[in-house]
Amino acid sequence: MTVNARSGPPRDRPGKPAPTPPPVWRRYLIPIGVLLTVLLLFLPSMVGSKSTSVDYGTLIQQINQKDVQSLTLAADGSITGTYRSTFDKGEDFTSHYPTGAQGVDQAFLTAVTNTELVPSFKATGTSSSFWATLLSFLPLLLFIGYFVYIGRAARRGVGALGGLGGITGVGKSKAQLIDTDRPQTTFVDVAGYEGVKRDVSEVVDFLRHPDKYAAAGAVGPKGVLMAGPPGTGKTLLARAVAGEASVPFLSVTGSSFVEMFVGVGASRVRDLFVQARKLSPSIIFIDEIDAIGQRRGTGIGGNDEREQTLNQLLAEMDGFDPSTGVVIIAATNRPETLDAALLRPGRFDRQVAVPLPTQSERAAILAVHARDKHLAPDVDFAVNARATPGFSGADLANLINEAAIVAVRDDRAEVTAADLSQARDRILLGQRQGSNFLLEKEKRNVAVHESGHALVAALSPAADPVDKVTILPSGMALGVTEQLPLDERHLYTMEEMTTSLAVRLGGRAAELVVFGEGSTGASSDLSSATELATRIVREFGLSDALGPVGYSNDSPQYLGGQQLSERTYSESTQRVIDTEVSRLLREAEAHAVELLGSHRNALDALTQELLEHETVDGDVVRAIAHRALTTKTL
Repeated sequence: MTVNARSGPPRDRPGKPAPTPPPVWRRYLIPIGVLLTVLLLFLPSMVGSKSTSVDYGTLIQQINQKDVQSLTLAADGSITGTYRSTFDKGEDFTSHYPTGAQGVDQAFLTAVTNTELVPSFKATGTSSSFWATLLSFLPLLLFIGYFVYIGRAARRGVGALGGLGGITGVGKSKAQLIDTDRPQTTFVDVAGYEGVKRDVSEVVDFLRHPDKYAAAGAVGPKGVLMAGPPGTGKTLLARAVAGEASVPFLSVTGSSFVEMFVGVGASRVRDLFVQARKLSPSIIFIDEIDAIGQRRGTGIGGNDEREQTLNQLLAEMDGFDPSTGVVIIAATNRPETLDAALLRPGRFDRQVAVPLPTQSERAAILAVHARDKHLAPDVDFAVNARATPGFSGADLANLINEAAIVAVRDDRAEVTAADLSQARDRILLGQRQGSNFLLEKEKRNVAVHESGHALVAALSPAADPVDKVTILPSGMALGVTEQLPLDERHLYTMEEMTTSLAVRLGGRAAELVVFGEGSTGASSDLSSATELATRIVREFGLSDALGPVGYSNDSPQYLGGQQLSERTYSESTQRVIDTEVSRLLREAEAHAVELLGSHRNALDALTQELLEHETVDGDVVRAIAHRALTTKTL
C-alpha cells in the first residue's frame, strides 16, 4: 500500500455568502389553495339546510290543514317553505307546480286564502347562474395559476431550487439537529476502539480550543471520514465527538440529498452548510456518504442529479472558512467507491478505519450493553467474547437482547450463560428444530457426520478446540460442530489452513468410513472447503504449481460478497488453479479418512454419545479422543 505525502496545507478561501431565503408567505400558498378548494366544493352541501321533497297534491292538503308556516314561489315553478314547529319538527320542504300549469293554480290560491297564508315571490335571472358557474371554475384557476408560477420561476433559473424549495420545502435540508441542551453521548459510552478515539479526539480539541491552533498557525481538520464494516459504531463515534465538544450536531443521510427533481440535492447541500455556519461551532455528520460521493463519470449520463449534488458538496467543503468551526464527519461502508476529489486533504483530512472489534473490545462492548440486564454469576464476558469472532458492536447488542428474550421466554428475569449460548446459536444458525424433525436413519447419519468433524478437529494439534457438538437441526443445518479459537489470530500458516480443510471435510470422510458412501449433507462443507482452497491457491500464493502469485477477488472492502470484476488471468492459469484446488481437497479428504479409519472406535463412541444425548460438550469429545490416542500408543 502506498501513501501520498501531503505537499502543503490546504488553501484558505473566503466563505460564500448565504443565498437569500425565499419569502415566508410562499410556503402558505399551497395549503391555502387546497383549503379554498375543499370549502368551495364541499361547504355548500355541508352547511345547506335539510329539506323534504313533497308532491304538489300533498302540499295543498298540508296548507289546508294549516301545517305550513311560510311559502316562497319562484318564477321557474319551484315552491319552497317551512313547516310549523308542531308539524314535522318545523323542517323545510320543496315542491313544484304540475308540469304544464300556467300561472298560479286555483286550488293553491284557495288553500292559501282560507288559511290566511301570505306567500312571497322570488324572480329567477341569469346573475345567480353566472356566479355559480364562475365559482365552479375557481379551483381549476388556482391550480393553473400555481403551475404558471412554477414555470416562471424555472425560467428565472430558480426551478426546483427556489420554486419547490420555497413553497413545499423540497430544497430544504433534511438534517436532524440534536440540540446541545439534550443529553449527549461521550467517549465513555463507546467501549473499546481506543485508537479510533485518539484519531478523532483532535477534532474535539479543535472545536473546544480553536485559539490554540490559531496561535500555532495550524488549521484544524475540516473533515473526518470513518470507514468500516456495518454495525461497528461509526454513527455512535460521531455522536460521541459532538458530545465531548458540546456543540450542535447536524445528522443527515447521504440518500436524503437525492430526489426526483433536478437540482434539489445541490440545494439541500447549500442549505445544510448555511445551517451549520449559523450554529458554528458545529458538526455535520453525513451517514452513508457513498450514496452521493461515488466516483463521477461511471454512469451513462455524465451530468446527472447525483453528480450535481457531489459537485456542490465539493464546492462547499472547499469554500467555507476553516475558522468558522464547522467540521464534517462522514461514515461509509464502501470507501473504495468514493470520488478521489472528496478524499483529498482540505476536504477529508482524516480517514479513520473502524474495524470489527477485537476480543478484548468485544468483552467491553458486551459489558456496556448488559448494564441494564440482570446477569447470573456464571456469565463470563471473556468467554462470550472468545465465542463471537467477527461480531460487530450491533451484533453484540443483538446477542444480549436475544439472551434476555430467551430468559423472558422461560419466565426468568436473570440472564444466564446458557441463554447467551442459545442466543448465539440462534443468531448464527437460526431457529432450532425439535429432535423428531429427522427420521431415525437420518439422525444416525447426522450423528456420524458431526462426529467426523469433531474427531478430526480433536485429533489435529493445529485445529481450534471443539466447544460443542449437536445433532439438533438449526435453520438450514441438520447438525453443528462449534469450534472456539483460544486466541484471536490474524495470520494463518499453510498447516493450519490444510488442517481446516480436513476438519471441514471430516463429516464426509466419516460417512465414507462408516457407510462407504457420501450424502447430500456435506454440500455446505464442500462449498466452504472449496472457497478456502481457492483462496489458498489464487490469493495467498501458497501453491507450488502456480507460484507466489496473488489474484484478488475485487470484492467490496468491508461488505464482502462475490467477485465484482472479470478475472484478470488467462484460461491456462484458471486450469492450474482448478487442478490445485482439486488436489488440496482430495488430500484433505484422504487425510481425514485415514485419521478416522485408524480411530474407528472413537468415532463409534462419539456417535453413540450424540444419539443418546443429542448435544455433547467439547470436554467429552476431547476425552474420547484422548482415550483413542492413549489406546493406540499402548
